[in-house]
Amino acid sequence: MVVNVANTGNAGNTVNTPREVADRYREFSWQQARGQSDAHEELSARISQDDEFCELLAGSLPAGTKQQPNLLLAAVRYLDGPHAELGPSGEAAYGRWREWTIRHWDEVRAVIMRRSTQTNEPARCAALLPLLARLPQPLALLEVGTSAGLCLHPDRYRYRYFQEGHQGGPGSHPAPVEGGAPDGPVTFTCRTTGVAPGGEDGSAALPGELPRIVWRGGIDLNPLDPAGEPDDLRWLRALVWPGDEARAARLSAAVEAVRTSPRPTLVRGDLIDELPALAAQAPPEATLVVFHSAVLTYLPPARREEFARLVRSLLAERDGGGHWISQEHHSVLPWITAPEHRSLGPADSMLLTLAVDERPVALTGPHGQSLHWLRPPLP
Repeated sequence: MVVNVANTGNAGNTVNTPREVADRYREFSWQQARGQSDAHEELSARISQDDEFCELLAGSLPAGTKQQPNLLLAAVRYLDGPHAELGPSGEAAYGRWREWTIRHWDEVRAVIMRRSTQTNEPARCAALLPLLARLPQPLALLEVGTSAGLCLHPDRYRYRYFQEGHQGGPGSHPAPVEGGAPDGPVTFTCRTTGVAPGGEDGSAALPGELPRIVWRGGIDLNPLDPAGEPDDLRWLRALVWPGDEARAARLSAAVEAVRTSPRPTLVRGDLIDELPALAAQAPPEATLVVFHSAVLTYLPPARREEFARLVRSLLAERDGGGHWISQEHHSVLPWITAPEHRSLGPADSMLLTLAVDERPVALTGPHGQSLHWLRPPLP
């Protein structure tokens, strides 16, 4: 099908070319979707080889974040396009997906322009919990790039930690360590290696008591309320990659877990511009914890450095201080020493670095599925 892109709503300042769009989808297929989602790997690879479709994308979407492959794929799923659940497999299925997407392009583009790729993975709380529990209580949590704010409720979930590489007898497989909210409707499972803060004999060190959180706040360009707005929950579900039923189920259960909780103070706006005013609302008797997970990668390097200077300044000026917990790929904050872990290989290059006050303490799976504590552990 020939695509007419002459009247697709291009704002006129688009600098991306069809070739650049194709390269972006090819890179997404190879570096992000490969091994994570067969459906997205195949679909993005086919798009990268479709010159006419790449011309449509280049001609009708502004360069930058609106050209993110995951945003297009989620928009089609959100609108119940063909193969929404499992993704198109094979040339014929891709043809149906392509034809439907072009025929409904006005609606697809409207979703892309209105929404953003703001996945909210509450399972990342499995990596945050051991750190939060050992800080001076009570806590005031402030998350930048909070999306739906689900990571602001680590005390509402249950956790199961499996310790790998345990130094027991031959064939020893220690029982998982479980805990968290007694009536939590969702359990996050996390594989761990190394010695956690306060751990004994290499244990997962699930804290005996949950952190006591007295205030919760977040900043996002477009904060979502999946517990109160069904359409927001629908969008978050569309962002879950097809075939990952477990993650979709975790999302729905996490929303139920926080549905009856008081809503956090969520602020719409830029994370640097809004941070000082929101931080000032945190109760003075609480330990302020500024944290974020896989967020700063969307900022240019100069803005990341500006954010770091701002956080340091805010915590230094606050009575009683506070702490900064970052969970980003090590390339995002290059001044934090890139950690090494002897048991990891090239396949683990996408792990995030978990750091407290700019000191790396662990490497984590992007979705909280693994936690590799570094040596030496926190004192």
